[in-house]
Amino acid sequence: MQNDSRACVLVVVADEMLSQRVGLDLQEAGYNPVLAGDIHNGCDRVRQNPVELVVVDQALGSESGLDFCRQLRFLGYSGPALLLMAHDTVAERVACLEAGADDYCIKPYRTETFLNLVRLYLQPDSYGSEHLRFGDLTLDLSNRKAIRNGQEIDLTAKEYELLKYLMEHPGEVLTREQILEQVWGHDFTGESNVIEVYVRYLRLKLEDEGQKRLIQTVRGVGYALREN
Repeated sequence: MQNDSRACVLVVVADEMLSQRVGLDLQEAGYNPVLAGDIHNGCDRVRQNPVELVVVDQALGSESGLDFCRQLRFLGYSGPALLLMAHDTVAERVACLEAGADDYCIKPYRTETFLNLVRLYLQPDSYGSEHLRFGDLTLDLSNRKAIRNGQEIDLTAKEYELLKYLMEHPGEVLTREQILEQVWGHDFTGESNVIEVYVRYLRLKLEDEGQKRLIQTVRGVGYALREN
């Protein structure tokens, strides 16, 4: 089944065989892959193309995919970034997220697993121009931005999904398990502070001008969107 949107997906992978395979899978799934073999070319592609999703290998020869993710955010790219990782450990997950990646896919590369993740992040937004509101915070569902006290706040794809889920359940205590299932869309095994990392980033952005805290920690349970 082809994807009519022809979303542009930037693939930054140094391994030529893997790069070609990922690109072919994306093309056959109906996307428009753009291939780059290193950080320099990847950054040039982001500047030149309206990229809707970035896929980057954690191992880029002598370079690091984590460094590329950091540069992406520095360049102002706020779309989803997926990291191809060799190991699934808590430390690797947290490093991935702290570098600015939204999610990861574990190698060895598997076509179906990878494309399912891509579809998850590139599914059409069906909310049109609707908004979610809580106190002085507004979430614009059409351009995926938060607005607080008249100031627009750029969000990464995963920050947006997390904030959206919280704002859809104002005042309700959401457990870590609920958040992982609804926001990440697949199970995480073992202990992880993935949610804490994202809550910390969201708080930094939402409280940048000294505004009061809205995302409250419910110790031992999870989080709730509350004004006090």
